[in-house]
Amino acid sequence: MKSFVDTKKFIEKFSLTQFPVALGGCKNDGNSFDSCENNIIVFDDKDETESIIDYENEIVRLHHGSMKETSYEILTQYNNLQILLDEKWDLKIFLSQISEKKDKIFNAYMKSCLIETAVCATKTKECIKNSDPFGSSWIKCAAYFLADAITLSNNTRPSPAHMLEHLREFGKSKINENLIIVNECIGIERATPSLLTRMCKSTMGFSDMVEKNGHSKIIQNKHDYFVKNSLLSDCYFYLGYINRNNFMKIKDSLHRTPELIHILKVAFDVENDMTRLEKQANLLHKTSNELLSTLNN
Repeated sequence: MKSFVDTKKFIEKFSLTQFPVALGGCKNDGNSFDSCENNIIVFDDKDETESIIDYENEIVRLHHGSMKETSYEILTQYNNLQILLDEKWDLKIFLSQISEKKDKIFNAYMKSCLIETAVCATKTKECIKNSDPFGSSWIKCAAYFLADAITLSNNTRPSPAHMLEHLREFGKSKINENLIIVNECIGIERATPSLLTRMCKSTMGFSDMVEKNGHSKIIQNKHDYFVKNSLLSDCYFYLGYINRNNFMKIKDSLHRTPELIHILKVAFDVENDMTRLEKQANLLHKTSNELLSTLNN
């Protein structure tokens, strides 16, 4: 699957020719929407956040990568990249090593996501006990980590815009049965056009506060595409997933920015019923522990 942009021209224009470069994301998978961006990874070992670039009427998300990467989360995204530039074949060797260890990488990341599910569920229970308003946000995070684990167990790379579609298509299995819990805790059935409009605005605002890189333009594009094509549940899932990612980036400094409480209330479409919240937290905690026990055995 080729990118929608002229990648050779892009690499030259942005002076990336001295590094290995690859195409990732859903356009590389051959499963993209019109609203999906081009994900290009330059392996320059720079510790920089991704850039959002408007190029030839397309959006390019430029990531900085390293062939010394050890994070299972990132290595999962590197699986099956399309090489665009690799003069010394270093990237080809690196990607071959990832391909050989794919099962180990996916399993390790799946376990990590299940552990995060339990951690976030515990955070929810602590918030309920301490009347902390962020409890409802933590439960959403727990559910999304469980969704990641289910996706990984099916040998599929987590991709927020396409995950709900993938989850629907997976066959019957013990871990796949837990999609019911994910749907209940995330609240997908609540999706309506008016609610999604409000969620999108808050999600974009939250992204601007945390990422500060123009990602909000992609969020708006995907919201518009989903709603236009009546994919309301997919839109709800996608917005929540993006909020989970940004929430986790600032999880240790939440209380320094109290204005986040209102933003996340809308962005996450949070639950205010504390009894139901505690029930969901207990269920997610129990589920993650059971699945981890099964995997470890």
